[in-house]
Amino acid sequence: MFETQLVMHEEDFQKILVVIQRLVRDANSKGIFVVDKNGQLISEAGELEGIDSTSLASLTAGCIAATGGLAKIVGEEEFPIHFHQGQRDNLHITLVGSRIILVVVFDERSSLGLVRLRVKKAGAELARIFEDIEQKAKLEAASGSSPFAEITDDDIDNLFSD
Repeated sequence: MFETQLVMHEEDFQKILVVIQRLVRDANSKGIFVVDKNGQLISEAGELEGIDSTSLASLTAGCIAATGGLAKIVGEEEFPIHFHQGQRDNLHITLVGSRIILVVVFDERSSLGLVRLRVKKAGAELARIFEDIEQKAKLEAASGSSPFAEITDDDIDNLFSD
């Protein structure tokens, strides 16, 4: 689906974690999830007890894909912001860059206005971080210095053979 693999180094992961931990605090949210459009959970922060983060990630990606189809039907490229209001908890979902989804779970301790305000700043920071990650991945692919460059199909087959 994407041209380059998303290979994240520890320092990139830590940068993302700093941004989303600050967002949890500043937006007074319950939890934050960073997901790629393929449904893979990248990072999470906050009060996450009782939330199946794997399912949340894959369903969020499915939601983005479905609403992308709806957007095209009505003549839009996509709908970059989604809001789902529940009785106790709410979801604010934002597309960050071309491949990342930011999910904010919040309750009555916060408001949609505060979440939108804080997500705007955090989303811009995350977009820059992911642009850097993508640029590094492109450079590694071009130079052949990918951490996976030395792994062959035979190595993988041998790993999983009896």
